[in-house]
Amino acid sequence: MVTPESKQGATVTLMAMFRVFLRLGLTSFGGPAAHIGFFHDEFVKRRQWLSDSAYSEVVALCQLLPGPASSQVGLTIGYLSRGYAGAGVAWLGFTLPSAVAMALFALSFKLWPEGVAGGWVAGLKLFVVAVVAQAIWQMGKTLCPDRGRLSLALAVAAVLLLVSSAWVQVLALVVAGIIGSVIHRPGDTSIGSLGVPVQGRWPLLFGSIFAGLLVLSLLPWSPGGLAWLSAQMFRAGALVFGGGHVVLPWLQEGFVASGQMPADTFLAGYGAVQAMPGPLFTFSAFLGAIESGPVGAVVATLAVFLPSALLVFTGLPVWGYVRRHARARAALAGVNAGVVGLLLAALYDPVWVSAVHSATALALVLVLWAGLALWRIPVWLLAIVSALAGMLLL
Repeated sequence: MVTPESKQGATVTLMAMFRVFLRLGLTSFGGPAAHIGFFHDEFVKRRQWLSDSAYSEVVALCQLLPGPASSQVGLTIGYLSRGYAGAGVAWLGFTLPSAVAMALFALSFKLWPEGVAGGWVAGLKLFVVAVVAQAIWQMGKTLCPDRGRLSLALAVAAVLLLVSSAWVQVLALVVAGIIGSVIHRPGDTSIGSLGVPVQGRWPLLFGSIFAGLLVLSLLPWSPGGLAWLSAQMFRAGALVFGGGHVVLPWLQEGFVASGQMPADTFLAGYGAVQAMPGPLFTFSAFLGAIESGPVGAVVATLAVFLPSALLVFTGLPVWGYVRRHARARAALAGVNAGVVGLLLAALYDPVWVSAVHSATALALVLVLWAGLALWRIPVWLLAIVSALAGMLLL
């Protein structure tokens, strides 16, 4: 599907598109916000596949949808240029490097299981504390700018600290959306239309597939096996609002709280993915490989990204409706505030309780957080430093 604002992207071949996104997947360090900046430089400024106004709408839509926003932006750019094939090529190029690296990291864990007890793993776990705390700080300033939404975030956190399960997390976000639609009414924004027409029944089909798979993922599957792994990943990918860091509590519930995976292994993988380029959702490749080897890595990666693709293909045609209706945007603002509370609860359990056990550990967390928040040290470099510090100090 090519819109008037993406004509120049229409001439690129699928192979050329794959090479562009593969290069971005190899070099895009820094998390979702940085990825969106890299995409703007590449596709708006340099290649002029989209105008500034069209790109801003793509970003706005993907920020409203559940899932990894930067991956959805890339997928949407591919779709607007070369249809569904372009979307698949864009996603594959951007995701492949980090997914392969995380799968190999997991397989090294399986070959050397005693390595998880080393000080470098303890250092990575403390790095995760700093990363999640910084994510909450940044998201809180953006998504909870007033007392109403900040109170909503704290209420969600309190509930989840008392009663934490997949169903309670879903229910908390639903209630947050309902409350948000009452307490907050964002004003209309004057932005141009992307001009994406409704393409027959395809959006309805994609939406139906998403809803059906989500219901299946919420059923009580027996732990272990590819079906259980797919359900865990699909549910996480479908319910994550606010960026890649928010996947942590959903996956923790399925893998750690259920006893399927030790917290040390889980947090070591989550710390390692911070040092990778590309999307944070490739943490799924690590978890899948730990559970079921290379096949599990492929299944987990596809399952966690599938909901975001289905939602993009469903949401593009209805973007105009959401943009024009204040109540719909207000409900989404409430959900986003609830997401901050969800992540705040996860900061305590499992992140804090499994990582910070001494004054030395707390001191290292403070230094790492300062490196992220104050000194703007690259995330990948801090991940390496934290692992080394853990080997020396813990």
